[in-house]
Amino acid sequence: MKSSKLGRKSSAVLLIAGSILFCWPAGAQPEKSPLNKSKQDNWKPDAGFESLFDGSTLNGWCYRDKTGEVLESFDGKTASSDGRYSAGNGILTVNYPKGAERLVQKSWTLRKFPKNFILKIEFRASKQADSGIFLRGPQLQCRDYVTVGPYTNLKNYHPQDWNQIIVTVKDNVAHCECNGEVLEDALKLPETGPIGLEGDRGQMEYRHIEIKEI
Repeated sequence: MKSSKLGRKSSAVLLIAGSILFCWPAGAQPEKSPLNKSKQDNWKPDAGFESLFDGSTLNGWCYRDKTGEVLESFDGKTASSDGRYSAGNGILTVNYPKGAERLVQKSWTLRKFPKNFILKIEFRASKQADSGIFLRGPQLQCRDYVTVGPYTNLKNYHPQDWNQIIVTVKDNVAHCECNGEVLEDALKLPETGPIGLEGDRGQMEYRHIEIKEI
């Protein structure tokens, strides 16, 4: 009788101290999370850009009042006091509002940006999520576009997956694209102001937030 060799055509099994820890088909690899931590940790801003989010804390972000004064600085924190914004594993998350379907909140950078700039930011929206990116004050809608608009004709948008928005600001006018498709061609902005992220409905995740003054 010929003996079979373990692992050729059967499942590959990892044994430690007689206990089975993992088991998957031979030759296959365990499924990797789309938010693979090592990949997030290895990300670096593009040449000439600087990061506005360190991936693990909310350093550099805050709440402001209606006049623009800082109400709560998030420096040294991983979450805002109300839990609407949190940081970890390379992702800045706008969490579901507790006890309400919709609850508007706004988080801002501590810094203001008076010069021309290019902003790059990636986002992933839950189904029907509603958020926005504030550019010195005015808002660029950032949502699950296919379900809540307003840019319902986008061909390159990836529902419930990562998408990239690039904003180019010159002479107080913003040109905004999502995955290479134009969202706003000439959004008028004030002369200076911070960058902000809105919380409204659903969960929104942001990562790879980088800016370059030009």
